[in-house]
Formats: sequence, C-alpha cells, structure tokens
Amino acid sequence: MDLSTTYLGLKLRTPIVPSASPLSETLDGAKRLEDAGASAIVLSSVFEEQLAHEQLEMEHHLTHGTESYAEATSYFPDTQLGDLGPETCLDHIRKVKSAVDVPVIASLNGTTPGGWTSFATWMEQAGADAVELNLYNIPTDPDQPAEEIEKGYEEILCAVKGAVNIPVALKLGPFFTNMGHVAKRFDKAGADGLVLFNRFYQPDIDLEELEVVSNVLLSTPQAMRLPLRWIAILSGRVEADLAATSGIGHSCDVIKMLLAGAKVTQVCSVLLKAGIDHLRQLELGLVEWLEENEYESVEQMRGSMSQRNVADPAAFERAQYMKALRTFSVMV
Repeated sequence: MDLSTTYLGLKLRTPIVPSASPLSETLDGAKRLEDAGASAIVLSSVFEEQLAHEQLEMEHHLTHGTESYAEATSYFPDTQLGDLGPETCLDHIRKVKSAVDVPVIASLNGTTPGGWTSFATWMEQAGADAVELNLYNIPTDPDQPAEEIEKGYEEILCAVKGAVNIPVALKLGPFFTNMGHVAKRFDKAGADGLVLFNRFYQPDIDLEELEVVSNVLLSTPQAMRLPLRWIAILSGRVEADLAATSGIGHSCDVIKMLLAGAKVTQVCSVLLKAGIDHLRQLELGLVEWLEENEYESVEQMRGSMSQRNVADPAAFERAQYMKALRTFSVMV
C-alpha cells in the first residue's frame, strides 16, 4: 500500500502531518511526533512581536548604564536582531532538523514587511525545508477595503518568495468575500501551498470581572466541513498544494479530505486531547479503508470527490442549502 504524497515539493511517507502546536515546541516533542508516524513536522508558530520583545529586553540589559562611560559600549557585542531574540527559535529549528528524518516546516506569524522576510530567511538558513506563513490578522478598521487587505497579503507572499529559496505555504482564514478568487490570486502570486483554514482566536467576556478574556477552544469535528468544501471546490483549479486543517480527528476525516483533493491533512486538537500516539490510529484507519475499497495508493483516490469530479457539483454550492433545510424539517 502506497501512502506517500508530495507536498510543497517534499516527498512525504503519508499525508498525515501534525500542524503547528505546542507539541513541537520541544525537541523531545518533535521526536515523539516522528516516532508516532508524522510524515513532516510543522513547528510551533513564531510570532514577530515575541521576538522583537525579546530583542529589546536583551538590548536594554546589555546597554543599561553605558551612557555613563562612552567607552563602555565597546565591551558589548553588536546587538543585531539576528543575534538576540530570534536565535532561540532558530536554534530549535537546527536541533529538530538534525534530530529527525522527516521534513521540518517552520511557521511564521509576522507583523511588518521586514519581519516576514528577515525571519523567513533566517529560518531557511537554520535548515527549515519550507515555511508556512500564518496570516493571522483581524482587520478592525471599517474604512479599510477588502482589496487593500488582500493586496497586503499578496505583497507579503511575494516579498517572502523573493527572499527565500524554500517552498512557501500560506495558512489562510476563511473570511474573504470570494475565497476562490483569493486562492487563485495567491496561487498566481507563487504560493506553493494553501493551508485551509486558520482558526482565529476569539475572545470571551468574563461576566463577573467584566473583562475580555482569552478563551482558546480546541476544534471539533464540525469544523472540518468548511475546509472540506473549499478544498473540493479548489481542487484542480489552483496549482498550489492544498492542505486541510481544523476539525480533523479521525481517519475518516483524513480520508474525506483526501477524496476532496487535499495533499496533506494537518492535525492538532486531537493530538492535544488524545495524545501523540493517536497519529498511529489515523494511519491505521487510512490503510484499512484503502484496502477495503481496493485502492493501491493515496494518489489513486485523491480528488475523486472534488467538485470537478462528482456527479452533482452543486452539492458543494448554495443549491443544497434549501434541500438540507427541507430534509431537516422532515426529520423533526
């Protein structure tokens, strides 16, 4: 049975990949992911704000008091950005890359044009096989048009593509007026992969303290329906590899995403809840299904249920909305 797939130009043993999460923040965690069957490892996201804060804090301690003696500055090393805050995360990339045999994909969440390109370049130099740009941005200005936001994303992609020689994937949220148009736009701009979809942090309100509080919720099986639909719609319409993420917890979810056209399925929440060894169950279930349905490879079944290949393409569109409502009303 051939479970192999190609993602971002990387040959992977299976289409099951742990997504960016705390599980890969340590070297031991990365090794355990590989031992459990991960075909690649997406490292935990690196945030530009965090690195910038670490840099400023270190520089403060290194230069504090030196204004008293001008010559004192010569005793301190040159405080370049790449020598301070980022070095910890870059060293982690180096260590993981040297410790595992599977591809290592760095995840970056930047805030400035220079940050995106600088950090991506350093990640490549540290040994990352690819970089995933985690486009996490919540527009709060009601006067900012959608075109301006999309153009900004495209400029980030083009800048990073021009700065590195490794593949670049975009991890997108679903909140675009025309997801298909945006996907094609980024595809033409050079994205090697599109990861669908990013799950944005959503705050809550503490009624007792009357404060806005963090409320991180793990994904549920229902969350997979959104990426399933859009991967099925985009499959065969864009050149970029499609990666499915959000709500994937069982082997049947992996199978559905592959049938829709995904090159890989990224899992996170289920591993945080059930443990890293759950990766083995996902792979075992995939193998069993392929054997039962007489498929010889993942490639043979990929995309067979995409919008372009099903008998009823409208099943992925609005036409089915009324049908679903009518069916539900009959049931109740």
